[in-house]
Amino acid sequence: METPLATAAAPLAAPTPRSTHRWWALSVLALAQFLVVLDASIVNIALPTVGTALGLDTAALAWVVTAYVLPFGGLLLLGGRLADRFGHRRVFLIGVAGFALASLAAGLAANGTMLLGARAVQGAFAALLAPASLALLTQLFPDAEARGKALGLWGAVAGMGSAAGVLLGGVLTAAFGWSAVFFVNVPVGILVLAVIPFLIGRDPAARAERMDAAGAATATLGLAAAVAALSEGGTLGWTNPIVLGLVAAAVVLLTAFVLIERRTAHPLLPFSFFRNRDALAGDIVMLLVGGATVALFFALSVYLQEVLHLDALAAGLSQLPLAVALVAIAGVIPAVVARAGLRTTLAGALVVLAAGVVWFALAGSTKFVAGFILPSIVIGLGLGASFVTVTQLAVRGVPESESGLASGLVNTAQQIGGALGLAVLGGIASARTSALLDAGSGAADAAAGGFLLLFLGVAVLAVVGAAITALVRSRSN
Repeated sequence: METPLATAAAPLAAPTPRSTHRWWALSVLALAQFLVVLDASIVNIALPTVGTALGLDTAALAWVVTAYVLPFGGLLLLGGRLADRFGHRRVFLIGVAGFALASLAAGLAANGTMLLGARAVQGAFAALLAPASLALLTQLFPDAEARGKALGLWGAVAGMGSAAGVLLGGVLTAAFGWSAVFFVNVPVGILVLAVIPFLIGRDPAARAERMDAAGAATATLGLAAAVAALSEGGTLGWTNPIVLGLVAAAVVLLTAFVLIERRTAHPLLPFSFFRNRDALAGDIVMLLVGGATVALFFALSVYLQEVLHLDALAAGLSQLPLAVALVAIAGVIPAVVARAGLRTTLAGALVVLAAGVVWFALAGSTKFVAGFILPSIVIGLGLGASFVTVTQLAVRGVPESESGLASGLVNTAQQIGGALGLAVLGGIASARTSALLDAGSGAADAAAGGFLLLFLGVAVLAVVGAAITALVRSRSN
């Protein structure tokens, strides 16, 4: 690996190894993370069937997604700090158990209220699971070279979860009904709970440190309000009183959080953390990557069905080349980082992502292979490499005592970025589509015009991320 990366990672070495089977442990941790990422998208394809079965209208169906996203995005920072305070393995196992039980309850839901409640519990426990699992990864692989390989697998799994949601959702719903998209989490959760205690050693004794209750409350509620505003703004309109109220609540709560953190003796988020410019740059770029990813996969799913007129299953299958590219690049990226450096690789990956999206956008609905499959492979390569390297940058040089915080922050950045990217780019695409319809364009042409702007917006986010990667330099670079 490059010298700066190895130097930055050196302080992370744990005094005793967490596992003698760390690659097996990583596989199980990655499987749990796959479920968390997958669950954010797999439900979408089953929503029409859920609505018919439970008698839910369109507004209620939107809350099946929102009920999961709000607690997940709002509690990630707290979840990471709880893992630092009470033990990363312990909090991870609690998160897995709660997530599996909530998934079972969601699949058994007899009405909309039960389903929404179960989805909210799912999101809350996912916010414990996700940062704790990434923190465990950083402890399992304190050496820079092995950590690069581990994060390669981790990034591929995260990317695959986003890409596989539509495909698996369509297959499970068609074969077993809507409940299957929730039940699939249960056996995987049981497997993780059964094997992790044998693969990862016990946590050290919990630190005798007071929790920042006021900071936790304001951060959680503020982040939840921000995610809710971003999620609902595109649907209700940005001048809707509910949306404006959520924006105001988010501003007030997050401002209060900053003031509290500056005065408390044991802050939830010590602002000294951001003296680590690698972690700061990684979180900022993850915000942009999260926005680009969520907007991209949403647009692809709709574009394939509304513009190219594929059914749900065919639309999912057509994304397989992108998913395969994500997996393939994961094994190559550590060697590229060793030769070119972490920041150079990340910037290059984001440029490749932007190029693939622009290729796809300008190709339109021309030949399927040249206009969709090939640019999808380029997108997959850029996206997979970006996920791996931005995550690596965000946890670079972070001490073990703050590994949960670092993991919670990068996950929070991804969630907030996803909501923001979809709200802004989705709103731009919708406005363009409406303008073209008013100008007399056909429905398909108007939709294609709107999606063109959305895809170009994704490319802009990627290019901005590449620029920030180059500009926000660590002191060791």
